[in-house]
Amino acid sequence: MRITGGKYCGRTIEVEHGSLEIRPAMDRMRESVFAILGDLTGASFLDLFSGSGILGLEAASRGANPVVCIEKDSEKFPNLLRNVALAEERIECHSMPVERFLLRNKKAFSIVFCDPPFPYKFKAELLARLDASPTVPDQGLVLIHFPRQERLPDREGRLTLADEREYGRSIVRFYKKETIG
Repeated sequence: MRITGGKYCGRTIEVEHGSLEIRPAMDRMRESVFAILGDLTGASFLDLFSGSGILGLEAASRGANPVVCIEKDSEKFPNLLRNVALAEERIECHSMPVERFLLRNKKAFSIVFCDPPFPYKFKAELLARLDASPTVPDQGLVLIHFPRQERLPDREGRLTLADEREYGRSIVRFYKKETIG
């Protein structure tokens, strides 16, 4: 897989094949989403369900710092660490379930990208956890990638649908957290 933009554009990362089945996000989807997000200088980025780390690398390539990646699969984690090592800036990686990270996390991120495996059944609950968590500040963005046949709410607490894009058989939704008051 290749990084689609920014200072690391064109660099390839390792994706292990076989039993690990890292489900890489499509190049076209990544390129489009990051074009919408634009320059990420000054933004912080959280990549939930990181897999290969390609989304965190795309964010770092476009100036996001800090970048944090979460991946619970202990077999995928060494590959994630190898891939993020190509970045000049440190990309922090944690091997734990996303749900545990959200319970423990106290840091706020400008952008949270959720790319769970398509069979993951708790996408709506994940949005509720993010809404209730300090992980997403006022005006923060939550992006979630999911199969087109599934439905997610237009609003979850203070997370409100701001945009939606279709990419083949999948959708990326952009939620913005409303400011209180």
